[in-house]
Amino acid sequence: MVDTPSASRNVPIAGVIGWPIAHSRSPRLHGHWLQRYGITGHYVPLPVMPEHLAEVLRAMPRMGFVGANVTIPHKESVLALADVVTDRAALIGAANTLIFRPDGKIHADNTDGYGFIANIRQHAPDWIPGLGPAAVIGAGGAARAVVASLLESGVPELRITNRTRIRAEQIKAEFGAKVVVYDWAQAGNMLEGAVTVVNATSMGMEGKPPLRVPLDALASGTLATDLVYTPLMTSFLQEAQARGCKIVDGLGMLLHQATPGFERWFGHRPEVDDELRRAVLA
Repeated sequence: MVDTPSASRNVPIAGVIGWPIAHSRSPRLHGHWLQRYGITGHYVPLPVMPEHLAEVLRAMPRMGFVGANVTIPHKESVLALADVVTDRAALIGAANTLIFRPDGKIHADNTDGYGFIANIRQHAPDWIPGLGPAAVIGAGGAARAVVASLLESGVPELRITNRTRIRAEQIKAEFGAKVVVYDWAQAGNMLEGAVTVVNATSMGMEGKPPLRVPLDALASGTLATDLVYTPLMTSFLQEAQARGCKIVDGLGMLLHQATPGFERWFGHRPEVDDELRRAVLA
């Protein structure tokens, strides 16, 4: 556990729970905001093994914690441990933001979809999701949040593909008739006529295999965005840009998904701007 000698009811503490957690940029992100706004509070990394998750969560409110972010591998597990689960977290099947209420109950939410849309709105303000189909590559936990947010934003059709087709089929079963599943071998065809294209896999990330989806069908003017942000300019975004697409990198999703939690925990709505990007990338 974390040493919290200064913890008191007047000094809110939050953190990020994961295993492992050393790679997380969340402490740098929230630490920047705390310093920038002159807020007395703490945000700490919390390495928690899966078998200790329930015990740790129950202890945290008694230690002065007001909430936490949740990352791999705990985002699904926390739903069963929370007392209150928002509709969107239940629909996505994962939570990334916890609020410890004064009565001791744990409130679980998912702000990934919010962060995804807010990032696009900030960097592509002329994006109109209803103009045509969206195409999502991948069907993991992050993809589920993207699918939910795109459908809520008004896309008329959502095309999805995944190397393991059954995961894409599960998303169609849960999210309805607007979702159309494509075989992985047909992923390139899925992009034809798409107004919005999203890489929601880890392919293209540093240390991961490249994204090998043909992009020939990408039309100039299409919005292309990647959830990967290491590197910021993935090969997918580079090729999309070369084809005349409007591109949005994945870092902003990380930054924007953090704002609702920070506001609830520390009482101030933080700003996502270039200064924050530089701080998190430093």
